[in-house]
Amino acid sequence: MTTASDGLTCLPVGDHGLLLEVGTGEAVEALHAELLRRAAAGRLPAVREIVPAARTVLLDGVADPAALAADLVSWEIPPPVRGDEEAVEVPVRYDGPDLADVAGLWGVTPQEVARIHSGTEFRVAFSGFAPGFGYLTGLPEHFHVPRRATPRTRVPVGSVALAGPYTGVYPRSSPGGWQLIGTTDAVLWDTAREPAALFVPGTRVRFVPLEDGGAP
Repeated sequence: MTTASDGLTCLPVGDHGLLLEVGTGEAVEALHAELLRRAAAGRLPAVREIVPAARTVLLDGVADPAALAADLVSWEIPPPVRGDEEAVEVPVRYDGPDLADVAGLWGVTPQEVARIHSGTEFRVAFSGFAPGFGYLTGLPEHFHVPRRATPRTRVPVGSVALAGPYTGVYPRSSPGGWQLIGTTDAVLWDTAREPAALFVPGTRVRFVPLEDGGAP
């Protein structure tokens, strides 16, 4: 294990992997962006995969993890710079079965939930759970909601959902415990598309309410 003074910890994963631990989602975003910049500039040793998560970045396919770890802890990581790339727009009907419950938690009407959610710009922090599922951040802390006390055995494909600080869209039908506030027909995972995932880490996302979707 190698630890930098700013809290970056490098943990070996097998023979050719490193798990980089940091303290916040913002630190993950900054570290991930810096790794991508250095890789693009040819200033990062060959790495097969760079995979961000909530508080970590996994580097896989590293020839000499110990040498890279020793180098990483000396890096100066600049704050993340949000690009001006066009946001992915996701049409949504705010018709989810938990919309009224979320409205109660927020202390607003269901129509106001739709207005607040669609008025927020999100960013894909990381992917996981299922192919195409992105964990989107952007809602202020006072709009974070808990998971349902009892998960559903089947959440329909295209369900727009909230849990903790995240918004997500279920790319396929599956069990799940997130609060369902809407539905979309957007295809989250398509192997004929490049990239296959609509929500790639770092992507800007906006939800666009449909006229019949409950937004004012």
